[in-house]
Amino acid sequence: MKSEKNNRTTATAVAVLAAAVLLLVIDQVTKFFVLRDLKPVGSVTLIPGLLEFAYVENTGASFGLFKNAMGFVLAITVVAIIAILILLFRYKKHSVFSYITSALLVAGGIGNLIDRIVHGFVVDFIHVMFFDYIFNFADCCITIGAVLFVIHVLFCTRGGDEEKPQNAEEGQ
Repeated sequence: MKSEKNNRTTATAVAVLAAAVLLLVIDQVTKFFVLRDLKPVGSVTLIPGLLEFAYVENTGASFGLFKNAMGFVLAITVVAIIAILILLFRYKKHSVFSYITSALLVAGGIGNLIDRIVHGFVVDFIHVMFFDYIFNFADCCITIGAVLFVIHVLFCTRGGDEEKPQNAEEGQ
């Protein structure tokens, strides 16, 4: 019985990682096309007054924070990704929110991490014209994952129903 539960937990964690890989591939493919096709022209309006793709090289973090602090941003990103993966595999009881949140945060974090390592900046290109910020698919994953995490913490966790580490003794 315990073996079945461990197999199911492992299978679910693998499914979450597969979802993260799919999201990561989407992020990297969009950035490939942006670098190849959008960088030379700068910007393309998709919906006048509402949405455009505008090529930007972001040397900071989200919303222009930590501009030109590459080492700090890299370190925080790596620590956050490792922490999420440890929590995903260490705790056996997860909600759908926590699985989705994990996939989104890991994919977004790794997507932007790849950019920082390969290019020295993050490729941003989505510009919703009533916001000052330009972002990318990985940023969307991170933002949605963070919002889901906050919702989960505020509304879905209850005392006595908290997740327990896999190595915790059962039946006590």
